[in-house]
Amino acid sequence: MDSERKVMVRVKNLCKTFHAKNRKQDEKNEVVRDFNLEVKENEFLVIFGPGQCGKTTLLNLMCGLVEPSSGEIEVNKKRVDGPSSDRGMVYQTTALFPWLTVMKNVSFGPRMQGVKKAEWKKRAQHYIDLVGLTNFENTFPVKLSGGMQQRVGIARAYCNNPDVIFMDEPFGHLDAQTRYLMEEEIDRICSKEKRTVIFVTNNVEEAIYLADRIVVLTEMPTTVKKEYIIDIPKPRDYTSEKFLALRDEITQCVDGGKDDE
Repeated sequence: MDSERKVMVRVKNLCKTFHAKNRKQDEKNEVVRDFNLEVKENEFLVIFGPGQCGKTTLLNLMCGLVEPSSGEIEVNKKRVDGPSSDRGMVYQTTALFPWLTVMKNVSFGPRMQGVKKAEWKKRAQHYIDLVGLTNFENTFPVKLSGGMQQRVGIARAYCNNPDVIFMDEPFGHLDAQTRYLMEEEIDRICSKEKRTVIFVTNNVEEAIYLADRIVVLTEMPTTVKKEYIIDIPKPRDYTSEKFLALRDEITQCVDGGKDDE
């Protein structure tokens, strides 16, 4: 990684334990333990790990949707202490407003911030065009396919002009063909519209195809197990020798559980 680039996200000694009281005792569920991470400006970082290891909790902590038990999180040198417009989020389920058109969904953030109509329309149109939904501005989500709905979600996240975009398995519910198409699309979008992206997935091929760097997590309580710099030129070929070798190496790393490498 280029050491000269600005650190956009800094996570230091992050821990999260959930408490659930029952009749007999206070049950503790430690999800994140002593997690440390730095993400550079315009880096596409993929968080990858075994199922139910705490990936979504980790993302929600960095977004400010969940309060940490201890540790510090900074985005663009500002402490994270709750949700903010400087952080965009794309969910696995599209979370679109079904009563709003594509244009109104994409422009929701700027409109709520009081941006003038001419500006929010111009900005929203730019991102609608960017994600390939030109001429769908007045369409409601129910009329869109799953892949098209995720395009709206991506455009909405970009339209808020955040410092960092978080994506939580955004293609996990799509069929295989649409998923491959959306991976190609997000790679194209990110090459045209540079942004710091933190992307969670449990699909190793998706991780390698998209990432500048992959952070592999341990099982819960999760922390960083290993990092991989992905130096395969883009666009990447899923069937290339280097791609397949890296896929096998990362899979073996994850299957090794919490043991030290």
